[in-house]
Amino acid sequence: MGSAENKKLVEAIFTELAKGNAGPFVDAMADDFQWKLMGRKTWTQSFDGKEAVLRDLFGLLQSRLEGNIITTAQRIIADGDSVAVEARGSCRTKTGQSYNNAYCFVFRLEGGKLKEVHEYMDTELASATFGDA
Repeated sequence: MGSAENKKLVEAIFTELAKGNAGPFVDAMADDFQWKLMGRKTWTQSFDGKEAVLRDLFGLLQSRLEGNIITTAQRIIADGDSVAVEARGSCRTKTGQSYNNAYCFVFRLEGGKLKEVHEYMDTELASATFGDA
């Protein structure tokens, strides 16, 4: 798949994430999908494999959030097998605290599937809101 097809897939995923629907995102992950949180402190880590992402990252977030994160793409740029997304997220924790972070996701796609993502965010905000990952 080329840049246009990869961008279209990611746009469709983020259209649903803006509605709080992560289903298409999960469906697009390859079984060996890798999620790398970039930054500092305990929120900088890698989740290797779709099951680890769902269990260890999404499970952690779901245990601390009230509802789903609403993630809205601000800009999407595609180049070959890479798609970058500047986005804003908003949600509330189970303790009622707002969590509104800014993100840059850099995806690598292969054969119509998400193979990896490097997520850049305010890790200090994540630590202050959720504690250690």
